[in-house]
Amino acid sequence: MRLHRNLVYTTIDSLNAIFNEGEYADKVVARALKKDKRWGSSDRKFVAETIYEIVRWKRLYSEIAEVKEPFDRDNIWRMFATWAVLRGYPIPDWRQLEGTPERKIKGRFDELSKIRAIKESIPDWMDELGVKELGEKVWATEIAAQNQQAKVILRTNTLKTTRDKLRAILMDLNIDTDTLKDQPEALVLKERANVFLTDAFKQGFFEVQDASSQLVAHFLDVKPGMRVVDTCAGAGGKTLHIASLMENKGQLIAMDLYESKLKQLKLRAKRNSAFNIEYRIIDTTKVIKKLHEKADRVLIDAPCSGLGVLKRNPDAKWKLQPEFIDNIRKVQAEVLENYSKIVKPGGKLVYATCSVLPSENQEQIKKFLTTEIGKNFIFVKDVKILASESGFDGFYMAQLERKA
Repeated sequence: MRLHRNLVYTTIDSLNAIFNEGEYADKVVARALKKDKRWGSSDRKFVAETIYEIVRWKRLYSEIAEVKEPFDRDNIWRMFATWAVLRGYPIPDWRQLEGTPERKIKGRFDELSKIRAIKESIPDWMDELGVKELGEKVWATEIAAQNQQAKVILRTNTLKTTRDKLRAILMDLNIDTDTLKDQPEALVLKERANVFLTDAFKQGFFEVQDASSQLVAHFLDVKPGMRVVDTCAGAGGKTLHIASLMENKGQLIAMDLYESKLKQLKLRAKRNSAFNIEYRIIDTTKVIKKLHEKADRVLIDAPCSGLGVLKRNPDAKWKLQPEFIDNIRKVQAEVLENYSKIVKPGGKLVYATCSVLPSENQEQIKKFLTTEIGKNFIFVKDVKILASESGFDGFYMAQLERKA
């Protein structure tokens, strides 16, 4: 187990882009993996996992290494050295790693791990907010779960194949998967693999989608032939799942504020053979008004803090600000108010977030039901998913029905 100079240099360059140039970790990692065609899968795995690890544990490693932001290259090398010591790598005799204080690093790790916000590597404000909303005990286990590496979950595209057939195809490629109880389309990879390079992906047999996210389309209770509106479709993971549950029958309207996201969805829909989707950019209020009381089902996959998906997006810990969460709660209330008008009498609405904070979830629903439009709805049921209990993303879903 030794460190290779070219892999480590790529890692340092990538961390510099994430920490100092504000780039998103997933984009930086994707670019880093294309750097050298000669790298094998273990080389690429080292680069990707090391970048994510140091981003995930940024606060812990910077406190141990006694460096402060903005990090210069020497600071980033010191954080890398901290990672390497704690991971048990022998420190090579490179100029940048000279004098790495191994015993001191281990000692400071033991000492600083007694403070939860440093041990779990999160800003103090986030730790305080988590305790305030979920209580000490639940938050402690939840934030620990959010620091685990996310599993790779596939969702079978039932417009093209079955889960068992997909599983067999992947097995032939030496990609082993497990099924999930009560989740008919899900396959969990036993080991990480770049599934996007497979013909099965290119032919649209599956999408990568977390197990919690796969529950939403089922929760919406769609049937073939309905008119369904996905109001915050984005790049459309849930839209495509809804299309497959509708068996391409009926009308599925995918809406978003951003045309670029709907363009991505169009490409994915083509690969998935999902043909019943219409695309609408929300560029004026008329787009919503035209649909008032027209839909059997409406999904509001609301913008949120993303505090349920930190294991998937560890750099969000450092990009999020407390004022963003205050603002997003206002946006959620507005979105509920405006988009709920699309549901026809007797129809159903699902409000979903990838947050674990009650103030973004059940409290939003409670507040909505007291508003003028909200009084037309009855609460049917909700589901709160914690990463610490499910092993997957933290999520919330509420189902409401419009009075006939």
